[in-house]
Amino acid sequence: MNTGASSYLKRSTIMLVLVALGYAASPVTPVAQAQVTKPALMLANVYHPGVALADYWVSEKYDGVRGFWDGQKLLTRGGQPINPPAWFTANWPTTPMDGELWAGRGQFQKALSIVRQQTPDDAAWRGIQFMVFDLPAEPGPFTDRLTKLNSVVAKLAVPWVKAVPQSKATSHAALQSQLRQITKAGADGISAGAEGLMLHRGSSLYKGVRNDDLLKVKTHDDAEARVVGHIPGKGKYVGQLGALLVEMPSVDGQAAKRFKLGTGFSDTQRQNPPAVGSQVTYRYRGLSDSGIPRFASFMRQREDS
Repeated sequence: MNTGASSYLKRSTIMLVLVALGYAASPVTPVAQAQVTKPALMLANVYHPGVALADYWVSEKYDGVRGFWDGQKLLTRGGQPINPPAWFTANWPTTPMDGELWAGRGQFQKALSIVRQQTPDDAAWRGIQFMVFDLPAEPGPFTDRLTKLNSVVAKLAVPWVKAVPQSKATSHAALQSQLRQITKAGADGISAGAEGLMLHRGSSLYKGVRNDDLLKVKTHDDAEARVVGHIPGKGKYVGQLGALLVEMPSVDGQAAKRFKLGTGFSDTQRQNPPAVGSQVTYRYRGLSDSGIPRFASFMRQREDS
């Protein structure tokens, strides 16, 4: 067994014991958590047929890291500070901006790696764009906020800050056609398609909650869960991660459900898996009769975990 595999196996065994004893529920201390204030950001529900589309705007869903400019500094969705080079946020307005730090289609891991660095890599940040989709502190409905948003970004006039293009939604059939086109990979077989679409209700005020004023439209279902354990691998994965034991959020006061998440990992992720207590995103195809996701596959660790 190589050194890396041996080290992982020891860590995995220790973590399983700690989880069993109840000592590994969170990777950070209560003191550290108390120092972080999460911004109240609008979060999306999932689109479903039957939604009245007449008042919605539609845009691309950018596969990047959520970024919140509070008027002075950049923060993650979880309230952690982001440290870009000074030039990246130079002369930014005091107006709060909500957007996505994006490195291009199919480049989520690249964006995450760049954004997470405490000492910014100047050259790497040249490949990041801040795609602004809302102004949280602006009063009035989203349609009116769009006018102000475009004005703020135009006045800033730097190529790495862009207002997300928006168009009016029309019908379910048109939306599905647009989804197919935007998620389609390039003819070269290399260029990635978009992650999906976003719908934003034109009459909605900015509210820092999850609701139907903001909807995500994707070709598959996805959700988030908390890592509660590491299950060691077998066969070719001996000494590495076999599966994550994850816990879904509790719904309507019912006990939270747990299940194994064993596919979708790269070799690097199996050797250095998401820590116990972190949040991960997975894709799936419907739910079983017991409410467990079917054909669940790991997508990514949430950027603010």
